[in-house]
Amino acid sequence: MRIPFLFAVLVSVLGSAPALAQTAEPEKHPFEGGTITITETDTGEKEIAFDGRLLASNYYVSYDQETEVGGSKVALISVGDGGNACGPGTLIVWKNGDEVDSDYIGEDCGAPSPAVTADKIYFVPYLLPGASGDVVTWSPTERIGLAGLLTFKPQADTGWSDLDLSGVEHILDTFRNEAVYSAAEKLLGGDLETVVTGLVVGGAPETLKSDVLWSEGCVPHACGGSDSFMAIDPKAKTLYFAQQTDGKTPNSWPPAAKWPKDILDAMKGAIGR
Repeated sequence: MRIPFLFAVLVSVLGSAPALAQTAEPEKHPFEGGTITITETDTGEKEIAFDGRLLASNYYVSYDQETEVGGSKVALISVGDGGNACGPGTLIVWKNGDEVDSDYIGEDCGAPSPAVTADKIYFVPYLLPGASGDVVTWSPTERIGLAGLLTFKPQADTGWSDLDLSGVEHILDTFRNEAVYSAAEKLLGGDLETVVTGLVVGGAPETLKSDVLWSEGCVPHACGGSDSFMAIDPKAKTLYFAQQTDGKTPNSWPPAAKWPKDILDAMKGAIGR
């Protein structure tokens, strides 16, 4: 069974159970002289309201915390579509003058987590190998801003001799090794981010008799269309990648004709059609 990378803990939380229409009591949180309520509807969505005024709604809602930013009380609520390997965004609720207001930060399957400081909240994105993302800020006076651009980097000065495959929980963890990351960049070029995205929803890697570590995965919410395969041969210091296409044969790096038979068989069994 596939276990989502990074958001593995969310599978049990975000995986929707059949909705029981209006059976649960609304969740209530006192805030700035009023009450934030979270109410599940008969459609399975949850509505967030302040003193009866609707602020947001979606299928996954979790009241995270009340904190203070820039002298204002702030409520942070996770809100998202739910689903496999998809982290929710953050609904920020605060008193803007005389009225309670709200902002939402996040996007489907790419929502950054909030890091709260005394004067700002920083939303630092989780990055896949080959990706870059904005570091977004929020404050009660400036509201949504931009702190800079974050780019994925492996751990400096880590080589093949530092690579320990015995305890790898997800094959994308190996990209923290600079030698693996450099080899993947050289092999995949501009396709790096696309191919690794196809590995996001994946389980624990398997090991062949030749000590080659391999795994397959899929794009969140799109399994079966662009599934990817990755193998690492630590002895030969070589990587192998493949990804499904619209045709019958997956794209492969290097060309599949150059693959050892056991790795090729594993790939065909995992993502072949």
